[in-house]
Amino acid sequence: MFVKGEYPEDYFQAFRETGLLGVAIPEEYGGAGLGCLGLVLAVEEVAKHCCAAGLMLLLTRLSTMAISLAGTEAQKQEYLRGTATGRRRGSFCLSEPDAGSDTQSIRTRAERRGDRYVINGTKSWISGAGVADFFIVAAKTRTDVPGARGFSVFVVDRDTPGVTVGKKEQKMGVRGIPVHQVIFEDVVVPASCLLGQENEGFKLIMQNLNAVRPVVAARGVGLAEGALMYWVEFARSRHTFGRPIIEHQGLQWMAADLAAEIEACRLLTYRAASLVDQGKVGREAAHFLSMAKLRATELAVRASNDCLQMMGAVGYMEEYPMARFVRDARQLTIVEGTSQIQKGIIGRALADGLLAW
Repeated sequence: MFVKGEYPEDYFQAFRETGLLGVAIPEEYGGAGLGCLGLVLAVEEVAKHCCAAGLMLLLTRLSTMAISLAGTEAQKQEYLRGTATGRRRGSFCLSEPDAGSDTQSIRTRAERRGDRYVINGTKSWISGAGVADFFIVAAKTRTDVPGARGFSVFVVDRDTPGVTVGKKEQKMGVRGIPVHQVIFEDVVVPASCLLGQENEGFKLIMQNLNAVRPVVAARGVGLAEGALMYWVEFARSRHTFGRPIIEHQGLQWMAADLAAEIEACRLLTYRAASLVDQGKVGREAAHFLSMAKLRATELAVRASNDCLQMMGAVGYMEEYPMARFVRDARQLTIVEGTSQIQKGIIGRALADGLLAW
């Protein structure tokens, strides 16, 4: 399934039946009301075994956070409740061919015409777009102002005329959740599809990304845990020089370093999730959320590579899962803001005096 890049529908149905799709959604909209921390715990557990499954749960937050923050009651009833019950699946449409980390450079436009908007543009590398039935779309509603001004955010149903889900990209890892282009050609939506205030959407986009960073961190922590757990099991049965390789001090020390880093990143991630649940998703806490995302996802890369190294040739073989751990981990340092973007946020906080001890 994952080698072919097929969406694991059975996973989705299992999450639906157990209520995990609504972990972070408030109870009044059909969810469990466990917030970001509850979702982080769930994602960490499933990502130990499958990073794509962790992304599936993450998308329930990425595609609904802006609605939670700025949506109307009608929007919340439709999309939050629909997501919690599994009736709705969403994707977050931000990145474009020339606007990934440079969010302010997006070219998608939404022109107001009376009580409607006409959207044109192409979004790229959109996770879950192939199965999504609604999209959170960032667009420019004013082209006469520079930088972060003049942005708006819309919720657009997939069956709206002019919306096309384009080609599936061939990814290096996390193949169970394919990515696609999403193309908007003269897509006419009513003004009721606007999230928040017109021309003030950039802040909402950033808050949406900030609020999801602890969940990306949880994918990193879970993947690192899964890689180390697999190595420990393997190392107890694999013998060299007359004893299990887990008894060799050099390998023990490598594993010990990973175990300590995993525990540190877990606590950092839980703290970040708690901040989100306190409503701290703006500039005042962005650096703490970025710290969790930065450290946990970089750890996932290190842990998967170190565990592969400790397995030797066996780890390099596709019939074992370590190669998949390595491929999947590399995605985490890129999505929802690269490691370099996270460092920039933390560095800016230091420069501005927001971070001091």
